[in-house]
Amino acid sequence: CLAEVTAKLEIMEPCCSVKDRIGYSMIADAEERGVITPGKTILVEPTSGNTGIGLAFIAAAKGYQLTLTMPASMSLERRVLLRAFGANLVLTDPAKGMKGAVEKAQEIAAETEDSYVLQQFENPANPKVHYLTTGPEIWEDTAGKLDILIAGVGTGGTITGCGRFLKERNPNIKIIAVEPSESAVLSGGKPGPHKIQGIGAGFIPGNCDTSIIDEVIRISSEDAVEMAKQLALKEGLMVGISSGAAALAAIEVAKREENAGKMIACILPSFGERYLSSVLFQSIREEAESMKF
Repeated sequence: CLAEVTAKLEIMEPCCSVKDRIGYSMIADAEERGVITPGKTILVEPTSGNTGIGLAFIAAAKGYQLTLTMPASMSLERRVLLRAFGANLVLTDPAKGMKGAVEKAQEIAAETEDSYVLQQFENPANPKVHYLTTGPEIWEDTAGKLDILIAGVGTGGTITGCGRFLKERNPNIKIIAVEPSESAVLSGGKPGPHKIQGIGAGFIPGNCDTSIIDEVIRISSEDAVEMAKQLALKEGLMVGISSGAAALAAIEVAKREENAGKMIACILPSFGERYLSSVLFQSIREEAESMKF
């Protein structure tokens, strides 16, 4: 690499993912606006898992019932964690991706009295919390010397909030989005199934401000999985598949001659232990299961 690559470790959040921030932010914002009440309002939300977990631990602490819709293709750990926090979980057709989960959440909300959909893909409290916290943390931790930020796009909240803050501090900072090559809608491609859980929703969310994105890099599921494995083996970083995608994109950008001597930060969104049942650890899991004493 010709550039310095740094990583923002969101595995340090209370429930080990970047989505803990928006779980708190969206519920707190709705409470401040007086649209939800603990013990009365039933919260409903579509999720690929991590936002659901972020909402579930806050909902449990505050006394809300929570119903989540999630594609059945997401990891088993997600299902267990959501149920452990007391959330109701409705699985949806994986072939329909996040769109299917969104539609099911809207259907449930329409049939449920005193329900409220938090709408992570559209809710301004999502990018707002990254503008107020994640972006400033990156700026401070890099001592204002950051040149390029790289982040995966799921709801678009992280890249939008961080990107807006950082470009206000330095308009020359480049913001690079990462999406699955199999579902490259930001690049003008068609949605499709992929294995990078948490990014590549199959549509461009309202919370994704594409005007602040300078470049989009496409990473395949296979390459993201392999990089996530290498991060554990060579860097001691136990992270998820989307972290592998972000890190691989960062390395690609760091190899460019025009970026020599620059500082790159990539956001690693979640903890790898949440993916033990997924394709990420399939070979290791099979090896562990076959071990004898």
